Order: sequence, then structure tokens, then C-alpha cells
Amino acid sequence: MYLVPVFWMAGTKKIAGFEGIVEWFGNTEWGLGLPFPFLMALLATATEFFGAIALFFGFAVRWFSVPLMFTMIVAAGTVHWDNGWQAITDPSAPFANERVIEASNKLAIVKEVLQEHTNYDYITSSGSVVMLNNGIEFSVTYFIMLLALLFIGAGRYVSVDYWLERALYKEQRALSLKP
Repeated sequence: MYLVPVFWMAGTKKIAGFEGIVEWFGNTEWGLGLPFPFLMALLATATEFFGAIALFFGFAVRWFSVPLMFTMIVAAGTVHWDNGWQAITDPSAPFANERVIEASNKLAIVKEVLQEHTNYDYITSSGSVVMLNNGIEFSVTYFIMLLALLFIGAGRYVSVDYWLERALYKEQRALSLKP
């Protein structure tokens, strides 16, 4: 269930801004430069949107895991790879690259400006000010979770897959017992 809101938000945001997503997928100067951007955007959007619904109901979870895993591979390779591992900038964490170090310096400037010109305690009362690095950390984590779903399925009692399999098994057993 953890992945449901992740893919729901990704899919619905792509639906809401589909035209811009197609442009971003296809543009070689400021986008991903992917071939067939309309098709690629449509596939990514449909996979995330319908994948979230399928995961929520536990329907065809193993089947939906495969295109969702492929989407995570493409996302990691085209969007996040150049940014390194970290999703959030932390120079003290393992795998901190030059981008993270540079972002940390910029974050220090942002914090200094906020402390000088705003009520910093109020601004940080809901959490620390951080710098997004947008590395592969989340896409790899989601891939591993989807890989687990591919092998173990949706689970017992609360998934449509469980009840469909149970009904099918019951029907097959009844047919095999007939003389």
C-alpha cells in the first residue's frame, strides 16, 4: 500500500500536465530527449495511474509490477542518474558527490538569508529547510519494493488477486473431482 500514493500522485500529476510532460519527454535541450515522446508519456502516465489503482485493490499486482519496474528503471536512468544516489542533499551521508557538496553550500546560503530576513523559527517549525538532490535513491527503493511484489504477490485476504485465485482453484478442484 505504501506505493499507492507514490504512483497515484505521479500519474495524476502527469495527467494534469500531460502536454508539458510530452514536451519534457521529447525536448533534447531542457528535457529528456526521448524518442516518441507522446507514446512514452502516455505509457508512463497510464502505468503510474492504473498501477496505483491496481496496487490499491491488489488486482493483477504481479502483472502491474513489471511495467512499474520498467518505469523506475527509465526514471533512474534518464532523470535521476546524473544526480547520484541521494534524493535529499546530505554531504555527511555515503555516496555524496560533488553536486551534493555544491548544493550543501547553496543550502547554507539559503538558510543564512532566511535567518537574516525572516522568522526562521516559524519557517522551520514544521521541518528543516532542505535541498532536493533528485538522485536515484527513491526510484531504486521503489524498484526493489516492486520486485518483492512481483515475487510474493498482493497478499492474502485483502487483495482481489487472492480471492480470484481462490475462486479459480476451487473451480478447478471441483472439475478435477468429477468422474
